[in-house]
Amino acid sequence: MQVDRQAFRDGMARFGAAVSVVTSVGPSGPVGFTASAVCSVTDDPPMLLVCMNRASRLNGAFKENGKLCVNALASAQRHLSGIFAGQTDLDMSGRFAEAEWRTLITGAPLLRDCLASFDCCIEQVTEVGTHSVFFCRVAGILIGPTEDGLIYFSRQYHSVRPIRASSQASEVALVASGWGEARQSI
Repeated sequence: MQVDRQAFRDGMARFGAAVSVVTSVGPSGPVGFTASAVCSVTDDPPMLLVCMNRASRLNGAFKENGKLCVNALASAQRHLSGIFAGQTDLDMSGRFAEAEWRTLITGAPLLRDCLASFDCCIEQVTEVGTHSVFFCRVAGILIGPTEDGLIYFSRQYHSVRPIRASSQASEVALVASGWGEARQSI
């Protein structure tokens, strides 16, 4: 028995998901895409997974670099979701010009003022159906200010408010052995 593709998509639209811009560095410079298929795998060691369409022209750049950064968008950064989803005429350098970026450990672009950034090394790639699933070891984390988050639910964006708001930003670096901590603007 096979489940209808549209029924599956309709059912999955009932799952709320954080909206992230996932970045890396390709042969021509920084690259990035919008993703809602990101989740934790384990906290020991800290790992997450990111799903990316295999047909994406960026897929090879992420695999070749072997590093990426998951940047969880704040509600105020909603416009970046459309930009990195390719819903504008901006080329990749134009997309990155729409925000401020820096790097942490791996060299993948880290979005300033997002809710949290997970700087990662891709440890394994599994091809499943139409997507590549990247299993990523977290090398560093930057936790930004507590602001309203952005989720995608029922094919629409929604702002979610934290229970306790704090304007304090804190930075936590989970540095794997052998990695030095580096910070710079790109």
